[in-house]
Amino acid sequence: MIKMNEIASLVETNTPKKTKFLQLVFVDINGVPKGMEIPATRYEEAISNGIAFDGSSIPGFQGIEDSDLIFKADPSTYAEVPWEGIARVYGYIYKDNKPYWADPRGILKSVLDELAKDGYYAYVGPEPEFYLFKKNGTWELDIPDHGGYFDLVTLDKARGIKREIALYMPAFGLVPEVLHHEVGKAQHEIDFRFSDALSTADNIVSFKYLVKAIAELHGYYATFMPKPIYSFPGNGMHLHINLSSEDENAFMGKEGLSETALHFVAGILKHAKALTAITNPTVNSYKRLVPGYEAPVYISWGYRNRSALIRVPAFWGKSARIEYRCPDPSANPYLAFATILKAGFDGIKKKLEPDAYVESNVYEMSEEEKAALGIETLPESLGEALDALKKDRVVQEALGGAYKNFLTYKTKEWDEYVAYLESKELPIETKKITEWELERYFYV
Repeated sequence: MIKMNEIASLVETNTPKKTKFLQLVFVDINGVPKGMEIPATRYEEAISNGIAFDGSSIPGFQGIEDSDLIFKADPSTYAEVPWEGIARVYGYIYKDNKPYWADPRGILKSVLDELAKDGYYAYVGPEPEFYLFKKNGTWELDIPDHGGYFDLVTLDKARGIKREIALYMPAFGLVPEVLHHEVGKAQHEIDFRFSDALSTADNIVSFKYLVKAIAELHGYYATFMPKPIYSFPGNGMHLHINLSSEDENAFMGKEGLSETALHFVAGILKHAKALTAITNPTVNSYKRLVPGYEAPVYISWGYRNRSALIRVPAFWGKSARIEYRCPDPSANPYLAFATILKAGFDGIKKKLEPDAYVESNVYEMSEEEKAALGIETLPESLGEALDALKKDRVVQEALGGAYKNFLTYKTKEWDEYVAYLESKELPIETKKITEWELERYFYV
């Protein structure tokens, strides 16, 4: 945490100069930004003493006994919102002068502190995908362009919007690197620079807010929903991950990945089924994780293999990393990073060796071939993922005290969906996108 003697210089560096109000931002269990505004004159108070608020109705927080929480600003995250005339800052939540156990940002920090004790520091680069639609008052979504993968001027009708988003990104501390049209009609991706895990989690929250805000200014709706249209590709959020140790990339081996990296891969593979409850946390997430698209279904890994759950990109040496391909942008990034890193670190501590290595297309393999390699499948529904989470102590420990709240909240979500299907006489295995999902996830 920030020491008192550092506060003065941080406030001096990041004091609101053009704004009179400051948003204090945290996220709920779904990763949705929540917060409040204070006069900018209270900024130093927000850092040192914190600002009290009622958290009893925040999704995923405990209940009426959490009506007295404290938000303390992290001044390193201060940014001014150019089109709003206000500033915003992220922070941590406290209860009874202690870190609040259900605070997602605090949960990630706790896992990162655990890694740091063993000399490891985590870095993550995300690839969040999104759709831009014109909504016409119904759930018949209007598709504004018919571009495809890497299409340019004539087909990418949203190119100006993407550029505007990229121009605003530095104001939030994000460095844009690549803008391009994705596979789906009206689907897009803007990649931003690799950073430490906590900063990247903050950046994902900022990026989603920015994309939605700029889209709205142009009369569009941006959605990060994993699968908004049945016949279209889903929105993924591939994560590029590595660890550093003693200022060196700990994943860097002489030829390919290091032993540390392989142990990390083994840990993720071991806990992959439970991890999907966190990295793919909605009913709709499992409409994306189906054969026929690029989203992974099988628990496997390989070099350059895009059909595998974990891919090793062809960037070795100091750029060595892994690409975890199943997460989607509906995930709470703080909880997702915390659980993935905890699972990978479990592999390092236990020196696990990864199995299910494959370089051929897993989708074209027979059941016998997959069984021989030890290739299993990811859960096919949120209900199955939650069942896997109930059996996985390591992933539970990563969530800390928030585990029971997460399980309760998501079990209720699954039960409500099942009840909806029964009311419509739809089979539980349906892959069609229901109005229930659009109502619940389109704006997340």
